[in-house]
Amino acid sequence: MRLSGLKLIASFFLAAILSAPAWAATPALPGTLNYVEGQAAIGNQALTAKSVGSVDVQTGQTLTTETGKAEMLLTPGVFFRLGDNSAATLVSPSLTNTEVALNQGQAMVEVAEIHKDNLLRVQQNGATTQLLKDGLYAFDANDGAVRVFKGEALVQDGDRNIKVKGGHELDVKDTASLKTTKFNKKTFEESDLYRFSNLRSEYLAEANVDAARVYFAGGPGWWGPGWYWDPFFTAYTWIPGDGIFYSPFGWGFYSPLWVSYAPYYRPFYGRYGTYETARPYLGHGAPLNAYRGRAGLESGLRGPSPEVAGASHFGVMGEGFRGGGGFHGAVGFHGGAPGGGFHGSGGGFSGGGFHR
Repeated sequence: MRLSGLKLIASFFLAAILSAPAWAATPALPGTLNYVEGQAAIGNQALTAKSVGSVDVQTGQTLTTETGKAEMLLTPGVFFRLGDNSAATLVSPSLTNTEVALNQGQAMVEVAEIHKDNLLRVQQNGATTQLLKDGLYAFDANDGAVRVFKGEALVQDGDRNIKVKGGHELDVKDTASLKTTKFNKKTFEESDLYRFSNLRSEYLAEANVDAARVYFAGGPGWWGPGWYWDPFFTAYTWIPGDGIFYSPFGWGFYSPLWVSYAPYYRPFYGRYGTYETARPYLGHGAPLNAYRGRAGLESGLRGPSPEVAGASHFGVMGEGFRGGGGFHGAVGFHGGAPGGGFHGSGGGFSGGGFHR
């Protein structure tokens, strides 16, 4: 019986390895497409979900959306997101000189990490905005607004330089005054693009934990801090080299050396879900909070709707295969309740598990 049990465990383990998607991927560069939804294109090339991770916006090319959204990677830790009916041209993809021009519509830039040698700039309505600090920035080419939710920006218009601090905005169309004013953050937090960006940030934080457990420091595929592909989330996520970094939305990004401190999580709209499938549930309660800031380390993840967050996907996110109860874990192989699943944390098979 003991030998048969070991053979059974070994057969499941081997099957898991053979069926696992490839983790290796070409390192992403500024301009890499990381998400697309609805109608989007690069020039005349229509984009689909299959374009993610395999298509780059080249210098001088324009990423456009109609009824849809798109996410483009800039320097590691910086995400550029386009809203509906928008267009942006990649002016420069250099790591030390990264520049995008917003030609139409709206965009948000999430900056989880910026270095002193990074020159991050966004052109809009004839002005150029340099992002100076970690933070969250919004641009609207239709009304000329540059908004800084968190962080600090320097707007250059001709020979004038205007600093815009967190909670302030600047109308770059109003060239006569060019004075910053305060704005109500809560008003814009209800906007479609802001909520989309928050969900994407949360989703990529989950991917960070998933990938950081695979691309452990010094292990196969690890080349230091940067963008790393996670096939389960079908996206690149950012993995810092050391410590824990928090996005401007409050979600945590963990280095391989610190990922063991990450909380358990349950994805808000599933690994293969989209913003559209999640949107009906956004008004049912507060967003998931286990990744939100340091307080999240002490809390579990509870989704606003049991239909979305109540079950693990085939048990792959819970305790299960390497859980505290051995092969079956606290609840079992099939998951579906807290602690259930295929490869969470704890004891179990070889003290390891498959890829967390």
